[in-house]
Amino acid sequence: MVTEYRNEPWADFSQPENIAAYEASLVRMRERLGQRHQLYLGGEWIDAESGETFDSTNPSCPAEVVGSFARAGVSDAEKAMQAAEAAFPAWSRTPVAERAELLFRVAKLMRERKHDFNAMMTLEEGKTWPEADGDTAEAIDFLEFYGREMLRYAGRGGEVTPSPVGDTNWTHYLPLGVGVIIPPWNFPNAILAGMSAAAIVTGNTVILKPASDSPMLGLLVTELFIEAGVPAGVLNLLTGPGAIAGDYLVRHPRTRFISFTGSMEVGKGINEKAAQFADGQIWIKRVVAEMGGKDAILVDKDADLDLSAEAIVASAFGFQGQKCSACSRALIHADIYDALVPKIVARAEQIVVGDPAEQATTMGPVINRSALRKCLEYVAIGKEDGELLLGGEAIERDGGWFLQPTIFDGIAPGTRMEQDEIFGPVLALVKVDSYAHGVEVFNGTIYGLTGGYIGTRHLEDAEHDLFVGNLYLNRKCTGALVDVEPFGGYNMSGTCSKAGGRDYLGLFMQMKAVCQRALP
Repeated sequence: MVTEYRNEPWADFSQPENIAAYEASLVRMRERLGQRHQLYLGGEWIDAESGETFDSTNPSCPAEVVGSFARAGVSDAEKAMQAAEAAFPAWSRTPVAERAELLFRVAKLMRERKHDFNAMMTLEEGKTWPEADGDTAEAIDFLEFYGREMLRYAGRGGEVTPSPVGDTNWTHYLPLGVGVIIPPWNFPNAILAGMSAAAIVTGNTVILKPASDSPMLGLLVTELFIEAGVPAGVLNLLTGPGAIAGDYLVRHPRTRFISFTGSMEVGKGINEKAAQFADGQIWIKRVVAEMGGKDAILVDKDADLDLSAEAIVASAFGFQGQKCSACSRALIHADIYDALVPKIVARAEQIVVGDPAEQATTMGPVINRSALRKCLEYVAIGKEDGELLLGGEAIERDGGWFLQPTIFDGIAPGTRMEQDEIFGPVLALVKVDSYAHGVEVFNGTIYGLTGGYIGTRHLEDAEHDLFVGNLYLNRKCTGALVDVEPFGGYNMSGTCSKAGGRDYLGLFMQMKAVCQRALP
């Protein structure tokens, strides 16, 4: 019997047993580092046809190789497509209860080994203990929730409805076909597992192309699906350059849908390529995309200053500001600006930057050299646009990609610091003259993912005025919970697909209506 859905609890790292478990997992996962890994196509582990590999490294210590992964080429991508197509007829007809049960088995295995997944995210992505644990908890949530959701959809299908002329009518939900799953590196367990699970439980077969900065998490999730009994060809793991998925598979005439989470530029390119018809293509490809944001918290003049500082700093610097939901703009009412800014700076000064394998660390490295370079370029821009209040310097430690928490004062609306998605621990403080002015600045970007309002005077107005897919009132603007806060945004933040919501699985299916007239 399937129990009622409940969000997975987070680990309490004040408890000695949880500390010991995490430390043991770090030791165990370090033993897996440096190994060579293959592609998983059609139920077999194989080398890339070229024999080439690429390395995933620890951003805290880039000399430490997490693993060497097969660099797939076009011929490997074609093998993946053929394997997924061959598996689709049988999997699409597999009873819904069996498909849901597969997700429940994967969730059970992940729950039993959650600190192993957490530890690998610490080593491969630089996540602190709480950030990694939240990622794994969300992955388990997606698996459990989507399994139950598919059962709910199956219950809706097949409902018989008589028509006025005596016909009998019912509907079914059918899977689409072969999908290309392109998850990001910043939530390498939760989003990767969630995107894959949604496509698989709805009866589709998938080609999973993890981000090149997080292939090990893609491998670990694939291993769990295999252990849980996923049939050959239903899940195919393809590691390598993004151009393989972004070009060949996205353009492939047999690709039925693309599920993508990542940057706006890549997402726009995928949409453009998917809209072009290839020879032999007989459908319009469906694109499900989440593409980032330039998120803001608007602080009204009657806001609680301590709450505001806590919410802004947590949202801006959690996982080094590398969340698409991160607060990179604090829009502060002029009447409280001078009182609030010192509190924000003081709280940010308490952040401990270092190796996230150490429990005391509260902020780790950015993901790679390119990310650090981009952040430092924006630091230079910020010094021209405003005044540097805190940070702005790279930190030398084991060659890692560390940056101080960075805050700029006096940033004007419309400047690059206020408009561009930086994706790092860089916060712009913007003074607004009124609530109305704040709304104008808040909505004045091409994005619309998350944001917040802190205050009481305009709580009801903010709900309608602030144009984002996920709005948070009097709290931080990160940390959406599956089923509780369906996640996805507007404008250039994506297709507002609402991952973790009750409409999400419908994006991977199509409804068939059947009408039967009784014979005389």
